[in-house]
Amino acid sequence: MSKGIILLSGGLDSLVSLGLGGYNVSLALTFDYGQKSVKDEVEASAKICEYYGIEHKVIKLEWLKNITHTALVSDDKLPDKIDENSAKNVWVPNRNGLFLNIAGSFADAEGYDYILIGANKEEAQTFPDNTKEFIERVNAEFEFSTRKQPKVVAPLINYDKNDIVKLALENDIPLNLVKSCYAGGERHCGKCESCIRLKNALIVNHAEKLIEELF
Repeated sequence: MSKGIILLSGGLDSLVSLGLGGYNVSLALTFDYGQKSVKDEVEASAKICEYYGIEHKVIKLEWLKNITHTALVSDDKLPDKIDENSAKNVWVPNRNGLFLNIAGSFADAEGYDYILIGANKEEAQTFPDNTKEFIERVNAEFEFSTRKQPKVVAPLINYDKNDIVKLALENDIPLNLVKSCYAGGERHCGKCESCIRLKNALIVNHAEKLIEELF
C-alpha cells in the first residue's frame, strides 16, 4: 500500500488536505523557522495528528529566521489586508520549495510515495509557490533528485478558501482544531491576512459558531 507525508502547519489548508482522506498519510512534518506563530502551529498540528492517528515530527530551521526579513518572523506589523504587497510582507525565502525538498528527503529515505501540500487557488494569486506550475516543477525535480520519485499532491489546488471551508463542513473535518493566525496567541487575532481569509470563508459558509470559537 502506498503511503504519504503531509506538510502540516495546523492551518486551514493543511488540515483540510489531510481530513478529506483518499490518501494513506502516516507522517506529518511541521516546520519551526522562528515564526511568530510557531508555538501555536506546533500545538495545533500535534492535536490534528492525534485526532487522525499519524506520526508528527517538528523540523527546526533556525538558520531560516536569520535570512528572513519579513513580518512573519520580525517585529514588523503583519499585513492587515490582501493586496499585491501581501506576499512581500510575509515572504519566507524559498519556504515551500525548502519544505518540499525536506519532505522529499524523508520520502526518498523511508519510502513514502507522495507528499501532500495545502496549496490552493486563492493563495496562488499572491504566492507563486502555491501554483500548479510550482507543483509541476517540483515533481519534475524529484524525478532527478530522488530515487523514490515521490509525487507532490495538492488536493485543494482548484479551490478557494470559501470552497475549502465548505468541503471541511461537508466532510466533518474538525475546524475547531485550526490555527491559521500569523500573530500567534490563544485565539485568532482576526486582523492578519491569514485570519481575514479564514474569517471571510467562515462567514460565507454561515459558520458563526466556529467564528465565535476561533476568534
